[in-house]
Amino acid sequence: MLTEVLNQIGELYPEPMEKAQKHLDGLIKPPGSLGVLEEMAVKLAGITGELAPDLSKKTVVVMAGDHGVTEHTISVAPVEVTAQMTRCFLKGLAGINVLGRHTGVEVKVVDMGIKEDLNLPGLIVKKVRPGTADFTLGPAMSREDAIKAILAGIEVAKDLIAAGSKVLITGDMGIGNTTPSAAILAVLMDIPVEQAVGRGTGINAEIFKKKIEVINKGIKINRPDKTDAVDVLSKVGGFEIGGLTGLILGAAAQRVPVVIDGFISTAAAMLAVTLKNEVRNFLFPSHLSEEPGHKLMMEYLGLTPYLNLKMRLGEGTGGVFGAFFLEAATKVMREMGSFASSEVSFLLEERMAKVF
Repeated sequence: MLTEVLNQIGELYPEPMEKAQKHLDGLIKPPGSLGVLEEMAVKLAGITGELAPDLSKKTVVVMAGDHGVTEHTISVAPVEVTAQMTRCFLKGLAGINVLGRHTGVEVKVVDMGIKEDLNLPGLIVKKVRPGTADFTLGPAMSREDAIKAILAGIEVAKDLIAAGSKVLITGDMGIGNTTPSAAILAVLMDIPVEQAVGRGTGINAEIFKKKIEVINKGIKINRPDKTDAVDVLSKVGGFEIGGLTGLILGAAAQRVPVVIDGFISTAAAMLAVTLKNEVRNFLFPSHLSEEPGHKLMMEYLGLTPYLNLKMRLGEGTGGVFGAFFLEAATKVMREMGSFASSEVSFLLEERMAKVF
């Protein structure tokens, strides 16, 4: 199934992109004056084949999982908080719920590997195992479980798209998951761990030093192959990161745009791109995380974040704003007047064309 999905991921449609650009240039504005919104509109046309696709149903998918590496106390929060926050998501009380309501985004929550078994209404259960193993002692998971996590994410994407979702947004929950994400970054970009790691939930200098040591030890012991995304995921990753990787692949295979959130989500995007380079065609950034390694991740993907709100919460809280802008781009295409249909002078259009 994974090979089949990867084979479905292709290039952007060139003709709809040309039509979209021509349409934008004919609207009552100087060419290019809506900046990144115009770039979004053209890329969306290349993804969907439509000049103004309907993006009204937007869904953020919060993948949750626990990590064996938290036994080394590399986070200020205890592992139990993953399950506690999952309950908050389902009650509509968390940051992503508030910002999702504000931006018109539906929130879905997936148990990919929470240590505690939760039987809660609305929770999508795709649990591979109740948390990963401590990757300082060996692989975080087996290769088989890594593939299982990716396939579960693909299934979630397929189900949500079948239910009408037009944009998928990546979100995460997992105490300690900045540690595997930093490890993934260090491996894929072949950089020192010190450049990849950040302070996550706000750890002090002592814990920060331990976090670097833990990641270095995990990479040294497991020796993940940076050319093999499944190997990297299995050696130093997490089940929610694998699920997000699959979500991205599943959306790209069905030509549905994906908005990526912060540090953990972008680690998953890096793995997805490693599996299939054309995945880049379907990715939209949202914000620049306060995690220092996130800027490097964005450079790796060739993306420029739309916002810098100094956020580092995760959950998809930055991603919902990115999706809000995507829908704004489609409304410009659909609702803005053109020189041909409005009372704005054609002479002005000609003069602007010469200037710009």
